[in-house]
Formats: sequence, C-alpha cells, structure tokens
Amino acid sequence: MAFVQFSQVSLAFGDRDILKNVTINLRTGSKVALTGANGSGKSTLIKVLAGLINPDSGERAVQKESRIAYLPQSGLTHHGCTLLEEADKAFEYGYELQKRIDDLGTQLEKNPSNSAVLAQQQAELIQKLEDSGWYRRQSVAESVLIGLGFSRSDFDRNTEEFSGGWQMRIALAKALMQGPDILLLDEPTNYLDLEARSWLESFLINYKGGFLLVSHDRYFLDVTINEVYELFNGELKRYPGNYTHYEKVRETELKTLIAAYEQQQQEITKLQDFITRFGYKATKAAQAQEYQKKLDKMVRIEIPESLKKIHFTFPPAPHAGRLVLRLNGICKSYDGAHNVLDNLDLTLENGQRLVVAGKNGAGKSTLLRIIAGQDTAFSGEMIPGAGVKIGYFSQDNAETIKGNVTILEYMESVAPLDLIPKLRDMLGAFLFRGDDVFKSLDVLSGGEKSRIALLKLLLSPVNLLVLDEPTNHLDLHSKDVLLNALRDFGGTVVFVSHDRGFIEQLANRVLSLGNGPARYYPGDYTYYLEQLEKNAAFEGKSVGPSSASGTTSSPGTTVTLSWEEQKRLESERRKKEKTLANLEKQLAELEQKKSELENRLADPAVYSNGEKAKAVQREIEEVAAKIEEVTEQWMQASE
Repeated sequence: MAFVQFSQVSLAFGDRDILKNVTINLRTGSKVALTGANGSGKSTLIKVLAGLINPDSGERAVQKESRIAYLPQSGLTHHGCTLLEEADKAFEYGYELQKRIDDLGTQLEKNPSNSAVLAQQQAELIQKLEDSGWYRRQSVAESVLIGLGFSRSDFDRNTEEFSGGWQMRIALAKALMQGPDILLLDEPTNYLDLEARSWLESFLINYKGGFLLVSHDRYFLDVTINEVYELFNGELKRYPGNYTHYEKVRETELKTLIAAYEQQQQEITKLQDFITRFGYKATKAAQAQEYQKKLDKMVRIEIPESLKKIHFTFPPAPHAGRLVLRLNGICKSYDGAHNVLDNLDLTLENGQRLVVAGKNGAGKSTLLRIIAGQDTAFSGEMIPGAGVKIGYFSQDNAETIKGNVTILEYMESVAPLDLIPKLRDMLGAFLFRGDDVFKSLDVLSGGEKSRIALLKLLLSPVNLLVLDEPTNHLDLHSKDVLLNALRDFGGTVVFVSHDRGFIEQLANRVLSLGNGPARYYPGDYTYYLEQLEKNAAFEGKSVGPSSASGTTSSPGTTVTLSWEEQKRLESERRKKEKTLANLEKQLAELEQKKSELENRLADPAVYSNGEKAKAVQREIEEVAAKIEEVTEQWMQASE
C-alpha cells in the first residue's frame, strides 16, 4: 500500500512556528480535508508533504515508488503545444515505464545468459504499465478534459490561448490524469463552475488512490472526504467524518474555551473603550494607563476563526414596492451575430433571492450587468419598480479600491455611523484580522480589494443586491457570515455563485441560462435539481387545454384557442414528446454500447494486443460521434 507519512515534523519561518511536531499518514484510500484559518500554514504543509519544502526537524517517509501529484492554488501556465499535447505530458510515468521495458528488451537480446532475471523484471514493468491505464490514456484524457469543462473544439487550441482560470483547469486535469497514489490538491475548485465541480466530486468519490485537499466549499468537502485534519497554532489534529461533522464535534469540544474567549473579548472591549474615552483626561489618565498595562499583559485566548460567532446586519433596506424589476425581450450580442441572451423575460419581486445558473459563457454575468445598469447596449426593455436602489458587486469592483489610506480609515469613511463600532469585527469576518486593518489600500492584492469592495457594498442602504461571485476569495467562516447577513437582508438578491452549499442555503428562485431559452424555476436549488432530474423539457412550454376556457399563458401573453386548434396543438405536442422519448432511448443504448466497449478495452487480452486495441478504439470513437449527433437532435427536439 502506497503512503506518505510525517512523524514529529516541525517548521518555523523566523520566530513563527508554522508546524509543531506534526504527524500525519496519507495512504491509498485516504480521503482527507485539511482545514484551518487563512494564514495558518495549510499551503505550506501541503508543500512539505509534496517534498517541495524541507522541514526543520522530524521525518518524512514515502513508500518506495509511491507517486505523488501536487496542485498549487494558482500560478501555473502552459505554452508551446496544444491542449491534447499538454494533457499527454500527464502520462510521463507510462512513457518512462515503456522506455525501461524497451531497454530490458535490448539487454535480453545482448545478454541471453541472464534472460530469466531480465524477463522477470520486464514482466513486472509490463504489468505496472497495464495497471497505470497507459493503453487508455487517450480516452482518459478526453474524459477528464470534458469533465472539467473543455470542449472537443478546445483540444487542438494552443495552451497559451487559455485564460488564467483555464490554465489552472489544465493543471488540475494533468494531476488527475496521472493517476498518482496520493493527490495533494490546494483549492482545486477555485476556478471551476458548478458542472465541473460536480464532475470532480464524482471523480474523487470513485478515486482508488488517496488524496488530501484544501477547499472553502463545504458541500464539496462533505461529499468527497471522510476525515478532517485541522491545523491550528501549528498543531495538527485529526477528526473522523465529513466536514459538517467535524464542525459540530469541534464546537462541542471547544465550548468552554469559546465561553472564555467571548468573556475575554467583552473585557478587552470595555478596557479599550475606557482608554479611548479617558486616556487624555488628567483625572483618568493614571487609570487609563493601568488598563493599558493590563491589556498588554493579557494572554489572549485564541480559537479557530471558523468557530468565532460574528454576525452583522445590513442597514435597513429602503422601502420598495412588490414589483422590483421587469425584463421584457432582452437580447444581447457581443459580435452582432450570436445572442448571449435571447428574448429573455423576467419578473423579479420583493424578497426573492434569485440565483442565475448555467455553464460558463451562458450569459450569467452579462445578465447581472444589465440588471445593475452597468451594461446598456442591449435590446428589449428593463423596467425597475418604484423606489428600487441597486447595489452591484463583481470582481471588477476591486479596481475602484485605491489610495494611501488604511483599510480601517477607508471603511470608517463609507460606513453608516451606527456600524462604525462593529467595523473591526466585520473586517475580521472578511479576513482582515489584527494589524491587517492598518494596511494601505495601495498594497492590497486583487482578492483583498474584492473583499473590501464587497463589504463596502453590504454597508450601503440598498434594496436590490446584484452579486456576481460574492464568495470568491472568502473562506468558509467568511461565507457563513455573508450568508447569514444575506438571509436576514430585507431586500431582494440576484446572484451568481459556483458554491453549491451557498446557493442551496440562500436561493429561493432559480433562473437557468444556456441550452435554449432561459427557464425560470419558482423554488429553491433543490427543487431546480429535482426538475432537471425529471427532465422537465416541456415545463412551462407545453401547449394544450389548460383550463375550461381554453387559454394558455406564457410571460406577458394570453392567447385564446379554439377547440380544433387546441386538439391540433395537443397532437403536435404528443408527436414531439414521442420523438424526444425515442432519442432518449437511442442515447441510453449508445451510452451502454460505449461503456461495454470501454470495458473491453480495459481487458488485458485486448489492450495488450495492438491491433485489437486499435479496432476497439475505432468503435468507441464511432459510437462517441453518434452520441454527439443524437444529442444534438435531442437538444433541437427539446427546444
């Protein structure tokens, strides 16, 4: 069994202990989440596990020939070849084995006297090559790339054409395709949409090797891992179970400590208030100085950030009517030939929390910019309700955060007076803790500026919040604070997010874009998924006798039909449903055939025979092409 193991490992940067006598054992089958506050050293620990950083003391042991793949948070780029050529580099292990097999073959020819030993070595390497999936590498590469959101048309594109987020998807794909014994993934979901995250969830659930990952997506963690390691003050502790279970156990475990922490925080606040109010008054100066000495000597209680109970509320939302916004026939094109949004109708009512769902490129961010008034180059009409005040957030807001003032000074200048005393807690909830609040705006990273822009927006008196990926750059604790604030918000929210747990707990309406006309689902995200599972292709589209008066409605229209017309349309609908059912049956049969062929290709008797393997691969490609053709027919029939 493959493993990588730490024993009593310690590491310090200057006078700060990052790891203190850490012990961990990752093995085949491990499904581990690594958690801890931002800055606690999670990424450093992963690099030590990967062998990229040497610890100051302790032992790192790796089972002989165990293969480890490591994915950092960001910073990887690829160039000089096509996407498929880059993907093929993931199979370097197989190429090395093949070379060793060939070298042994050469030695056998030159040294027949030692043939038994050489033949045995060669047989062992051939078996390793077969076990590595070497002969299925093309289908594996295609499956992983498509699962992570690439299209077949991307395969022959040069890698330098892809943006930073897609560069990291390439890196993730390569790590997965290697099929290592141990996977080390640092924030693998950062650049993935919901569809790609769901695919990665399934991949990790079925992964035969072991993995350790860091993620700020609670749902993703809950469905993929079965043990949690928490890094806190340099020490590492193991908790069996999924992430939600860890949080419950940890909170119970630290109940006494949390009570002591909260009591100490109250005392600190009282002392600081006294010093601030009376520090410059002669009659109170001596007492203020004593209080300051007491503060300086106080041994501060620390608890994990995820267990600190920080809560804040928005300024009261200005009054608005029931109708917040109406969109009629919205069309938007960037090239004049293809519409990103096509004849979209939407009515938004007060109190709704609408998530806009769809794959990357479906027009989600475009729609949010139109609703927020940031994009006016569209056709159709947008009618805001009476008294509607819009607040808009996107990652572009970071560009407006600049100047040589500190974070705290900036937030004090934009916050309502009654919230100024709570600013330090709010900034802490958005990952600006301790002396971080005294950083100048000009030295902040893009992610830090985005968090400032989001907090600034949340302190504004608006009644319609339009939020494009508000959870980016936030940890789990910060997401919880934001989620609670949004659930208590008295206005309306329209948002885009790739965090399924966040969506499930906030959204009460879903608008789905892409794959034909936009579809509106009057329920939460679970309801939306249920409807997808039921393949409700005709929901809201079926035409037929819906009432005794013979009327059928669509947004903004009412049509009265004769009995003969109703009968004709009902007949047409039944024909279309029959066509759709036949296509679905064809797809199921083709998928079954493809699966059977792939199983044949996995048979050693086939893949060890070059001619047989090529023949089966050709059949797989033919069936895959037929699946694409029938899928296109199905999509047209659905529309």
